[in-house]
Amino acid sequence: MRLSVLDQAPITKGNTAEGALKKAEELAILADKLGYYRMWMAEHHGTKAFASSSPEITATHLAAKTKNIRIGTGGVMMMHYSPLKLAEVFKTLSAFSPGRIDFGVGRAPGGDNYSIYALSEGRQPMLNNMYEKFKTALKLMNDEVPEDSLYNKTIATPYNIMLPEAWLLGSSGNSAIQAGRMGVGYSFAQFFNGGMSKEILEAYRKNFQASAFMEKPEISVTYLATVAETKEEAEFQALPQDISRLSLMRGSIMQTMTPEEAQEYPLTEMDRMMIQENRKIHLVGSAKEVATILQDEQEMYGFDEAMICSIPHSQEKRLDVYRLLAAELF
Repeated sequence: MRLSVLDQAPITKGNTAEGALKKAEELAILADKLGYYRMWMAEHHGTKAFASSSPEITATHLAAKTKNIRIGTGGVMMMHYSPLKLAEVFKTLSAFSPGRIDFGVGRAPGGDNYSIYALSEGRQPMLNNMYEKFKTALKLMNDEVPEDSLYNKTIATPYNIMLPEAWLLGSSGNSAIQAGRMGVGYSFAQFFNGGMSKEILEAYRKNFQASAFMEKPEISVTYLATVAETKEEAEFQALPQDISRLSLMRGSIMQTMTPEEAQEYPLTEMDRMMIQENRKIHLVGSAKEVATILQDEQEMYGFDEAMICSIPHSQEKRLDVYRLLAAELF
């Protein structure tokens, strides 16, 4: 099983956005040395909890700082951008780092309504053309002429370069068939709401048609994980993220607090029950325990790659998650 990294450049409580981006760089360099297959940067707007608002820019920097690991976006939120701009950005990235770039896109906004309208300069954003937009971007990227009359009289430069891999993100199964038909990879965000099923992944495989971007179906599954030397330490480090998840479920994004602060946080019995329920999307335990879960789920669902998102408050504890999993699974 391939092991990869998803990073949101979290700005944990008491730390800075600049520091969060530097920590993303540190994580990329470590993941490259450890043998992780790829690292993606997410896209978030209008929040003080994450610094990754421009994943394509961060990806450029990370590609320059690493040697072997694939670098990309997981994903760029395409509702905010022209297909031509998307194609040109990722062709440029691929020209600088041929064979190492991933063009991962999502249909979500990556922010609240205020961010959505600010990014569209106050215009009504187009929300129902995401698959068509993705198809147009792929054609432009592959130096083909799109059907859309707005884009069929121009080209995406740089021209005639090695293509990046293309991936479509999903969290409910709605994108699986479309990803297969377009011949791109399918990345399932298990850490969003859970809900992964054999039916969703099989629908992708059944509908897959080889393309210039991918010869055979590829499935990655993203998990939120907190791993430590012992289960007890992992539980201690995981509680801040558990509390942040509760806050998100109630409509508010909060910075990850320290584990010491989390121990003093007032949790109701219902809160504790919800935290336990959320363990289906937050894997917590020793490296061996979490590695066993990942291996069991790969055997059950047949995905190709596990992508790990981890947000302990401490950067050193976060790096330890990836060190420990690598030692167990590589």
